[in-house]
Amino acid sequence: MRYMEIPIQAEGSRDYVRLETYLLDTPEDKIRIKKRPMILICPGGGYERLSYREGEPVAIHFLNQGYHAGVLRYSVAPARHPSPLLEIGSAMKLICDNAADWQVDTERIVLAGFSAGAHLAASLGVFWNRRWLLEALDLCGEKAKRLRPAGMILCYPVITSKEGISHRGSFENLLGGRFAEFSGELSIEEQVTKDTPPCFIWHTLNDNTVPVENAFLMMSALKRAGVAAELHVFPKGEHGLSLAGRTVERADGSGLNEQCEQWIGLAGAWLRTIL
Repeated sequence: MRYMEIPIQAEGSRDYVRLETYLLDTPEDKIRIKKRPMILICPGGGYERLSYREGEPVAIHFLNQGYHAGVLRYSVAPARHPSPLLEIGSAMKLICDNAADWQVDTERIVLAGFSAGAHLAASLGVFWNRRWLLEALDLCGEKAKRLRPAGMILCYPVITSKEGISHRGSFENLLGGRFAEFSGELSIEEQVTKDTPPCFIWHTLNDNTVPVENAFLMMSALKRAGVAAELHVFPKGEHGLSLAGRTVERADGSGLNEQCEQWIGLAGAWLRTIL
């Protein structure tokens, strides 16, 4: 395996922003595989911090399934929009620019995001072909397609800015004093189109941090746009479960949920259908 930490900087980026790559060895003279799909992971943390439990442990799981993996350590507050979005776009460019050396199948790059990280992943999923983003990333013509993920895995996602069901803290951390100006535009369910990539979504019914209505709104928007999607809602489970198993158990013994632990297998089956 090749592990690298590659700095990424865009306008407004914090100095710690980087892409952490976990690349499986694929020697041409040893195995049949020539290039692999890649999962680009965005940990959650309310745009205030970045969760370890939703980063490297998830990457290791996907490595074990035969995927390359990357974890994006993107900017959080006091950095503001659009810095995180420019960073995830830059990470996609970086992966594509190094695809031959890293043996990545550029048509099979999937985003996996958790909570606010899912909002970031979904933001690229709905904005990838917008002119303002392409110009900011210096992409044009056929190169614009580099930004479009093959699919998105959205785990207990922050989606909407609607009063009463939003995770307002995520939007306030992302937008600061521009909350009123941009919160509607960054309400992802309002931006879904037929060009949005296929989605796998999971949530828990009693999530007290990010209400499950976020997942429902995203699923409804995808259905209206004719985008293939799969939604799983588990009856119980705290927010921020990550893989929900022993590898991500918190020091106080929380973070475990046997029923929710099934999501990663369901996501794996979904990946095989779209890839």
